[in-house]
Amino acid sequence: MDIYTSVEQAVLPAAACVTIGNFDGVHQGHRALIRRMRAKAARLGLASVIITFWPHPRCVLAGKNAPALLSSHAERQNLLAATGADALLELPFTRELASLSPEEFVRRILAPLRTRELVIGYDFSLGRGRAGNYDVLRALGERYGFGVEGVSPVYVDGIVASSTAVRDAVMNGSVARARALLGRPYSLSGPVVHGFGRGRGLGFPTANLARPEVLLPRRGVYATRVRCGGSVWPAVTNIGCNPTFGGGRLSIESFLLDGDANLYGREISVAFMARLRDEQTFDSPEMLAARIAVDVAEARKVLAEDCAA
Repeated sequence: MDIYTSVEQAVLPAAACVTIGNFDGVHQGHRALIRRMRAKAARLGLASVIITFWPHPRCVLAGKNAPALLSSHAERQNLLAATGADALLELPFTRELASLSPEEFVRRILAPLRTRELVIGYDFSLGRGRAGNYDVLRALGERYGFGVEGVSPVYVDGIVASSTAVRDAVMNGSVARARALLGRPYSLSGPVVHGFGRGRGLGFPTANLARPEVLLPRRGVYATRVRCGGSVWPAVTNIGCNPTFGGGRLSIESFLLDGDANLYGREISVAFMARLRDEQTFDSPEMLAARIAVDVAEARKVLAEDCAA
């Protein structure tokens, strides 16, 4: 996939079939939309182009009140590249861009790309005041020479796949539901940093993930898979503030079930497979260690069943 940050940079082999969105999390609904766009592009001999924005528009318009993102900049680019589209046009989002009318957006962005087809989601709109809905874009398409197709929502277990639905699932610790909506496990990525060293003293040394700038699952203990380079380990991951030791800053600690690899300073990804329990306060470190042993046994069972499914 070729990645551009301005229309002027974009060099396409043909006229374009385009889809537009924020694509936070790149969930099942996003991927269905992109598949439809790619299929139409292939049938008509057009270049398949994803248009998106960075920073996320809500981060610019709502500031500190914006909800946490489901994917980092790099993660979203990687997920979109994996869809197989020809090009990604990632426009820097500014208040000036947000102020464009739908027709100004078409004239400045879609027309220079030689857009012949626009494929949009069921709830999509663009431009100032979100005025550019399906009907407005259809009318603009007739004027500027492109067709517009709306794609129906994707339902997963009766729930519309949306970034909001994924966010709610992650916030509630429902990582199995998030996985179904995403089509893959929800993951956190970043470097391993030094922790307090308590896990090793309890007999369960952990890899401590630097807190990423994306949404964290609800505090608690999870069965996870930790990836580093080409290696993957089953793991138990705790998100919490170590209340047994008096609390403190929030940490993301993963105990690798098979091996004691030294991952300090390396980039890892933690994939959340199942929630095991809430964060708890124990009367002693020994009681905590005994509970972690139970967590390990439960995680082994859950992860083994997941592999067999």
